[in-house]
Amino acid sequence: MKRTQRETSESALRITRRGLILGGGQLAFAGLLGLRMRHMQVDQADEFRLLAEENRINIRLIPPSRGRIFDRNGRVIAENEPTYRITLVREDAGDVDEVIGRLSMLVELDEDDLNRAQAEMKRTPPFFPVTVADRVSWEDISRVAVNAPALPGIVTEEGFSRVYPQHETFAHVVGYVGPVSDRDLNRFEDPPPLLRIPRFQIGKVGVESKFEESLRGKAGAKRVEVNAVGRVMRELDRREGDSGSDVQLTVDSALQDYVKVRLGEESASVVIMDLEKGDLLAIASAPSYDPNKFVRGISVADYSGLRDNDHRPLASKTVQDAYPPGSTFKMVTALAAMEAGLVGPDETVWCPGHMEVGSRRFHCWKRVGHGHMNLEGALRESCDVYFYDLALKVGIENIAAMGRRLGLGESHRLEMSAVTAGLMPDKSWKLRERGSDWVIGDSVNASIGQGFVLTSPLQLAVMTARIATGRDISPRLVKSINGIETPSRAGTSLGLNEDHLRQIRRGMYAVTNNRQGTAYKSRIIGEGVRMSGKTGTAQVLNRIVKNDAPWEERDHALFVNFAPHDTPQIAVSVVVEHGGGGSTAAAPIARDVTLQALYKGDPPLEAYPKSMRPRIKEQQERLAREREERAAGRSGRA
Repeated sequence: MKRTQRETSESALRITRRGLILGGGQLAFAGLLGLRMRHMQVDQADEFRLLAEENRINIRLIPPSRGRIFDRNGRVIAENEPTYRITLVREDAGDVDEVIGRLSMLVELDEDDLNRAQAEMKRTPPFFPVTVADRVSWEDISRVAVNAPALPGIVTEEGFSRVYPQHETFAHVVGYVGPVSDRDLNRFEDPPPLLRIPRFQIGKVGVESKFEESLRGKAGAKRVEVNAVGRVMRELDRREGDSGSDVQLTVDSALQDYVKVRLGEESASVVIMDLEKGDLLAIASAPSYDPNKFVRGISVADYSGLRDNDHRPLASKTVQDAYPPGSTFKMVTALAAMEAGLVGPDETVWCPGHMEVGSRRFHCWKRVGHGHMNLEGALRESCDVYFYDLALKVGIENIAAMGRRLGLGESHRLEMSAVTAGLMPDKSWKLRERGSDWVIGDSVNASIGQGFVLTSPLQLAVMTARIATGRDISPRLVKSINGIETPSRAGTSLGLNEDHLRQIRRGMYAVTNNRQGTAYKSRIIGEGVRMSGKTGTAQVLNRIVKNDAPWEERDHALFVNFAPHDTPQIAVSVVVEHGGGGSTAAAPIARDVTLQALYKGDPPLEAYPKSMRPRIKEQQERLAREREERAAGRSGRA
């Protein structure tokens, strides 16, 4: 059928509209392509030009700032300082030896660092940067940056390194950090990439190790563009990481420093514990070492000197060493007997200077004997025979149970390395560990803190704190984390008879304040600050040793105390290795650190007996000079 003119006209109109739509679409598409081409050729020209020159984009981790560590008053114990280092990426360097040769013409390279770097290159992927020079100057960094085109694979970096401004004072508490080792990486099934950053530092011992994850923080990242020779062209973007948490300890820096100076050249330890919350105000081992040397890489000579020193400066004696407590243990034996209802404070025991037990004779330290002794007198004069007699009555099971109740024989939850549990033995222990039955002589030895009994200075401080308060108080080392205070460890009642505790405290008071007391020469006479304590001497050899014997054969000297007697605020323990008698070597130290803690500085001379004041004044002046010299030395080494 033939179309009409109208129909033909309408059909042509429809075709024209479709053509316009299709044409418009094509034109728009072409326009978009043109705009995209313009964007790529003009706006992104530089980027694609670099890519054409074999540029590439690398993602690099940004080490977070490590959390700082403070003392209880906000004084810095561990902080970070900016450092510069030079790293090398093996796959970008090409001929590594040639690049290092060129670098050595610009920067003085340490041979040990180079050997360490070459060993690290062999065990790490070729795209991982390896540090070839650390702690270099800004001038060195500038020379390397100017000559970067001739040093493919060489990258200069700014980072942070740990520093301990108080050097030896907190070495055994805070510990130190060091570069990540293979041993550290082996602890992880899939090590965090952060640990593979060149020379990244992690905690090795002490608080630094125990709070590693909190102190470490979280890494950031940056995208950088590098050209064909490995030179960084520009930083594309950056995401900062999260800094580590700050940790505040309970320890008082000034008191800790005083204790260190007071211990001098002794191989000794001191623990001072606050009785309100269990805070450790001072926890010091002597001699000590400078943790900064470990951070920077300690030399073989320096490490050998520390390792071979017979006073063991690397050991945290306060928590990881265990000693026979000697007569400081006698309060445990007495409390066990009193709680069992087997002895009263006024009952007496005759001391002729020894006791026959079976076929063996156990001697008292006073060979001529003490005569009739009650509880207070036995503690005051440290009569061994009195406690031998108690051991026969009460038995080792009751003694061991009381020891554990007072904090002995357990590893206290503390953020330090290698915290020992000591040893509070009983019948089952000996059968299990020694394969033999417990005998009565073992109980006799244990009653005066000898034989198998072993305690740390920390445990002795806890024992004294519990006797002074009647609570199961525990030590607290960390006061807060990022400003959030940790729970108090003041504890609750031990459930011991208060009258029995009062009798023990009275005996301890007599030790230092009665003319017949074994520590009377180390008494405090200041009103309101008098201390109550107990001396102890722990045999190293199973025989009597004279004071002129070789140092390593002499007895250990111990002393524990709390103060003030009427309103106890602190508990103290002192152990002087091979110091001889507790009354002569340990008690004077305990008296001085006790006063220093109570007065929060040098005490008035009136706190000492009049006859001692000239010598004490001279001592205070000498210790003040030594502390000033230590502070000046720390500033010089910083």
